[in-house]
Amino acid sequence: MTGTDDFSLRSIALPAFGPTAVWSVGVGAALPVVALSARDLGASVAVAAAFVLIEGMSAFVSSLPAGSLVARIGERRALAGAALVDAVGAALAVVAPNLVTLGIAIGLMGMTGSVFMLARQSWLTARAPVRIRARAMSTMGGVQRIGLFVGPFVAAPIIAIWGTQAAYAVAVVAGLLAAVWAWVGLRDADTAAIDPANSGAGHRWSGGSGRGGPERVGLRDVIRRHRAVVLTIGVGVIIIGAARQGRFVIVPLWAESVGITDSQTALIFGIAGGAEVLLFYPAGSIMDRFGRVWVAVPFLVILGAGMVLLPLTHGFTAVAAVSTLMGIGNGLGSGIVQTLGADAAPVAGRAQFLSVWRFLSLIGQNGAPLLVSGVTLLAGLGPACVVLGVLVLGGAPWLARWLPAYDPRRAAAKPVRA
Repeated sequence: MTGTDDFSLRSIALPAFGPTAVWSVGVGAALPVVALSARDLGASVAVAAAFVLIEGMSAFVSSLPAGSLVARIGERRALAGAALVDAVGAALAVVAPNLVTLGIAIGLMGMTGSVFMLARQSWLTARAPVRIRARAMSTMGGVQRIGLFVGPFVAAPIIAIWGTQAAYAVAVVAGLLAAVWAWVGLRDADTAAIDPANSGAGHRWSGGSGRGGPERVGLRDVIRRHRAVVLTIGVGVIIIGAARQGRFVIVPLWAESVGITDSQTALIFGIAGGAEVLLFYPAGSIMDRFGRVWVAVPFLVILGAGMVLLPLTHGFTAVAAVSTLMGIGNGLGSGIVQTLGADAAPVAGRAQFLSVWRFLSLIGQNGAPLLVSGVTLLAGLGPACVVLGVLVLGGAPWLARWLPAYDPRRAAAKPVRA
């Protein structure tokens, strides 16, 4: 047996997941202290809350340009460069003397995050065979979640000794380690032969070179060539993004509304997070064995049902139970967006296409808080939970309709016209 049959996830584990693991620890250390560090520098509560949005908005606006950058310089340079610049941004946050400097640092870290995550997905998409692709993508997502979980525990003693802004020093070290790891670890792997069949839907929706490199295509051309998948599976990706981010909006707000303390809310998220981490590899196995639809649809059904049920809860135990249910659903969907993007990505223009995929997910992530805010203003928090839940539930039949036609395991699959 040769070619992809000899390929195993273990053979690329260190170069594929190592940089992500250490980089995620830095992100996990930095994110919880953004608002607190802004407060320490004199920001009001409202302004400090706005600082939390800077990272997300900078990631959003840089997601499409990130694809063109990765296509131009390559995944290895993009990964190492993004991690290095992220360390520079974190170092700036450590010594920031005022809010303007801190805002620039947080924005820089958001932009580098877009490049880093896109480059790692593009690299893995080109190398992981279809038969283990979902496990590769879900493992990448699981490694990131573990890093985000570990980060605050690493930062806690540092904050206790040197203050809030010192937490960004963890991101400095993590960024430097990730840069070195990506540059050295991907050196041999980056020159390894890439099977054209690994590049998702390239054999169905695009031409181009077998290595996905020599042919340069523009972002507009990529969108035009693949508008069918963008208008079908892409809509589902928007809903998936809204489901994931919406959970982080409605659960703490509802917990506060029924008298649950902040520390209890943190415990609720900790319990749900434990359930998520345990499911990332089984989720990938299900997708590889039975198809993507067997994870995508239950993921949306469980999360949507949890959102609809949340307004019926009125105590710690009930809220924790529903939050854990949603955590199980979210864990079941580990790597689903990356897997669907890898499935649909063409050979030529792979990085640009994946940047569009990430952009769609970020539309959902940024849209969910706006939807909750608007409905809450008009009708209250309970109806907002239900409206978001119904939207998420509506994504289940949509993906059930379109996903089978794009499943890469169907060798005879044909393009679907939207």
